[in-house]
Amino acid sequence: MGKKNYFSPELFSGAAVDIRCSFQSLIVVLVAALVVGAVYLTAEGGYLVQDNERNGGGSETDSECDLFSGKWVYDNGSYPLYKEEECTFMSDQLACGKFGRKDLDYQHWRWQPHHCDLPRFNATTLLERLRNKRLVFVGDSLNRGQWVSMVCLLEKAIPPRHKYMHNNGSALITFKAKDYNAKIEFYWAPLLVESNSDDPVSHRLPDRIVRAQAIEKHARHWTDADILVFNTYLWWRRPQMEVLWGSFNTSDGIYKKVDMLRSYEMALKTWSDWLEIHVNRSKTQLFFMSMSPTHERKKEWEPKSEGNCYNEKQPIRNRRYWGTGSDLPSMRMVEKVLSRLGSKVSVLNITQLSEYRKDGHPTIYRKFWEPLGPEKLGNPSSYSDCIHWCLPGVPDVWNQLLFQFL
Repeated sequence: MGKKNYFSPELFSGAAVDIRCSFQSLIVVLVAALVVGAVYLTAEGGYLVQDNERNGGGSETDSECDLFSGKWVYDNGSYPLYKEEECTFMSDQLACGKFGRKDLDYQHWRWQPHHCDLPRFNATTLLERLRNKRLVFVGDSLNRGQWVSMVCLLEKAIPPRHKYMHNNGSALITFKAKDYNAKIEFYWAPLLVESNSDDPVSHRLPDRIVRAQAIEKHARHWTDADILVFNTYLWWRRPQMEVLWGSFNTSDGIYKKVDMLRSYEMALKTWSDWLEIHVNRSKTQLFFMSMSPTHERKKEWEPKSEGNCYNEKQPIRNRRYWGTGSDLPSMRMVEKVLSRLGSKVSVLNITQLSEYRKDGHPTIYRKFWEPLGPEKLGNPSSYSDCIHWCLPGVPDVWNQLLFQFL
């Protein structure tokens, strides 16, 4: 992953910069232009895991601008960017207001980087950039949530008869903006490589098996995409993974239990090798989302307390907060794999900014597909979803960041 690219606000202050000649003026203009195009993380020469992340995501006294280091500011004047009930394709897994959540303050928080601003999302501008292109989100339900967020952000700028959603029951779901011939798609591949959890509906199996060296079954669906946004982490969260060398369709395969970190690395290596060989970097932009944090242990932000994110209504204020759900060894391993790709993959490092948002999860305010018995209903924390995110909410900021790179 690449270096952070910084700029000083003083470059934009007439009182701070004494421009004495046209040559100096030209230098300032060039620097500003470079900064606008480069103030993000790429996969070249930088760090996915940084000391300042573990110590609070940077200091407010630093002079540099890092879009990923900042704080959440309550802003009920300009946020949310869309209304839950007005998003035609909202997911019932993320529609917290629809399923009874009354405190809607989680919708009104704006991400404010230190020493600079995150430009507001502009749906019409992005649709123009996506004209005649395919933007494909590939990964698990968290990436699907980001895709739903992107659809909600864009569709309000599209007349009703000029958009449609297509889902034929396969792993690929397509939203199309007809006037722009633009497709915004989601492809279900929670482990990126082939596994026995690849069915987009029936995938919750007690014994998870992965073919860590097989990706072609998935990759053929997004080979010709213009923009690819990948994620994978949630489905690797177990001590070991059963890895298959061979095919699911034959009886001569070799099965072996492999430690999580090693099997995760094997899968990412297969993914990165595929990108190296099959993706035309002059045509396709590649992004990898860092892990989305969970808030399943309240004692981590409120010592000596029990429970989880249920009934949380405010972000975490401690800049140094880092939950155990965000696994640093996994992040270091991901960084190592991405470093082999050089500048081919840009990383959206959303982990720290999302760590603060213990208030942003659905908890009990979502559709549950399994029946909930009296015992669970009497203890809301026991079935609270502290993994996914309500919409409008945190994933909208992830897409604001993605918008800056597109």
